Amino acid sequence: MSSLDSALSIAVDIGGTFTDISLLDRANGQVWRAKTPSVPSDPSEAFLAGIKLALADAGAPASALGQVLHGTTVATNMILEGKGARAALVTTRGFRHVLEIGRQDIPRKANLYTWVKPARPVPASRIVEVDERVAAGGAVLSPLDEESVFKAAEAIRQMDIEAVGICLLHAFANPAHERRVAEILRAELPGIAVTISTDVLPVVREYERTLTTVLNAAVMPGVTTYVGRLEKRLEAEKVTAPLLLMQSNGGVAGAAAIRLAPALTALSGPAAGVVGARAIAAACGIHDLITVDIGGTSADICLIKDGKIGLTQHGKVGEWPLPLPMVDMVTIGAGGGSVATVEDATLTVGPRSAGARPGPAAYGHGGSEATVTDAHVVLGHLPSKLLGGRMGLDVGAARRVIEDRVAAPLGLSLEAAARGVLAIVDNHMVGAVRVVSVERGHDPRQFTLVPFGGAGPLHGCALADLLGISSIMIPPAPGVLCADGLLAADLKAEFSRTLPKAGAIDVQAADAIFAELEAQAEGWLVVEGVAEEKRRKARVALLRYHGQGGEIAIAWAGTREAVEQAFAAEHQALYGFTLDASIELVTLRVEATGMTAQPPSIRLEASKAFAPYDSTPVHFADETLNVPLVDRAGLGSGVVFEGPVILTQLDTTTLVPPGWHGSVHESGAIILTRHEGAAQ
Repeated sequence: MSSLDSALSIAVDIGGTFTDISLLDRANGQVWRAKTPSVPSDPSEAFLAGIKLALADAGAPASALGQVLHGTTVATNMILEGKGARAALVTTRGFRHVLEIGRQDIPRKANLYTWVKPARPVPASRIVEVDERVAAGGAVLSPLDEESVFKAAEAIRQMDIEAVGICLLHAFANPAHERRVAEILRAELPGIAVTISTDVLPVVREYERTLTTVLNAAVMPGVTTYVGRLEKRLEAEKVTAPLLLMQSNGGVAGAAAIRLAPALTALSGPAAGVVGARAIAAACGIHDLITVDIGGTSADICLIKDGKIGLTQHGKVGEWPLPLPMVDMVTIGAGGGSVATVEDATLTVGPRSAGARPGPAAYGHGGSEATVTDAHVVLGHLPSKLLGGRMGLDVGAARRVIEDRVAAPLGLSLEAAARGVLAIVDNHMVGAVRVVSVERGHDPRQFTLVPFGGAGPLHGCALADLLGISSIMIPPAPGVLCADGLLAADLKAEFSRTLPKAGAIDVQAADAIFAELEAQAEGWLVVEGVAEEKRRKARVALLRYHGQGGEIAIAWAGTREAVEQAFAAEHQALYGFTLDASIELVTLRVEATGMTAQPPSIRLEASKAFAPYDSTPVHFADETLNVPLVDRAGLGSGVVFEGPVILTQLDTTTLVPPGWHGSVHESGAIILTRHEGAAQ
């Protein structure tokens, strides 16, 4: 039996404050969930502690696990914080300054006259050159001078470094020189991590390929150590199940693949939530959705059309472009911990966050700044206790910080100040939603909004009103959806090749390259243990108009005419126009997928019970209403209700204002619909 079909699967998603765990029995669809405090100094401790909690709830031994899935931010955090291994770079002679030159682009929000180029992750002093030259088509112009490689190894030995990246000119067309350089360096520099560009990003564009290779090298020792620690902890618990890690492309891969290219895990955390949202939406018959994942610090927004999660190769991690296939989403600094400040009579919210400690003032950990969560508390949007009653809220502290930091400086009432904080953060998120929708040719009003994360369901209806969206889906467990998403993720990998020269579509030549890439994909699927009937391969072409600097990915349609028509249609949708110019084929890609076994659907029992356990005053814009509090766990399939109401559960709180009504789907999801004519 493949690990994809194993009955008992566990998923662990490690966040800054809590580690979320979901344990699934794929045979009957039963799920057990757990939360445990994260351990920043050693995330593997919380990883194992969470697994033990979930297994204890299920009454199952660790040896019964058939699959362990994990979403890790280790690589992302090292890149963002600049805490990766001290790395060196080996490149073709004459190309030492590719990283320093970079691109002419200046960040959109930067001042044109004062922007300073950020320091490169590898300075020129740690870049060494070797003698070789490969042409764009792959022909060897100058053979590799191995003596120069040995000299490079000696120079690197004197640098006190932990990792080496190798990126030679046009290696994507002919990797032989890169592989030989790596072979020599591994022999000459034992104990030092070595990575080559063709194992990470075998495509055109020297700056992006070099930067990705360097970042991969920098995170390789840390990720390898972390994955090794996880495997040892699992082995000590007699877990023999394979460890699969989430990638930025929305799929998982085995530990061996991640050790080779750990940069593939950058931005993998938000990707798991998107996968989970798609799976739940599909159970409700919803295939066009916009997901908004709102946590304590950030909001991640993604659009899914026809059930397909879009991928981009124009992603960024911090200041660095990382053109690896990743889920196409926009991230902004807007979350429950976002700090509200008043300067020069102007209120701003975020991107700075109060974090987990001290956090919002309402959490009682000494927070003294006004946050989005404090604004919710002031307006009565949250119950007096969270986390199933284990965490009380300090309402007085929340009111004080909103009064002192926002209301008094602006001359507003306490409630008006709190509404102002929420209005600003909501408009920030609406702007990000428009980036993934309107700016890419989609009308958000034709989509269902799916808010999740700890704070998502508090903002869902407000965001929908601003966007003109009339339908919202609240997942059964919004606060742990990233862990649930891991359980729904397929195995995925991409195999790419840039053509020797961009030009007109040659179907015969493309088919030959696709055949080679599909052979590589098939080999990977075999290594990962995917049963033959679970294997899927898709052909993708990256095209552009002659003279353009970027490509658009199109599903390969088999004929030149069909591919060109699909490209023109996508260009029109994205940019609003087409060009009277020749279309060039640049890169071919095969996307390999190992389909995960879907468990039987769990259907809620039908019920009409809707019994509030308490009520609380809530300050809306027009009036203050006494709003019922309802435990979501007690709602059965078919329950219908009218807003205003507040739904409480272990991992989140859902605010349903007046003008909205809801129904409970048999999957456990809640569908909210705005009344026709309700104010937007």
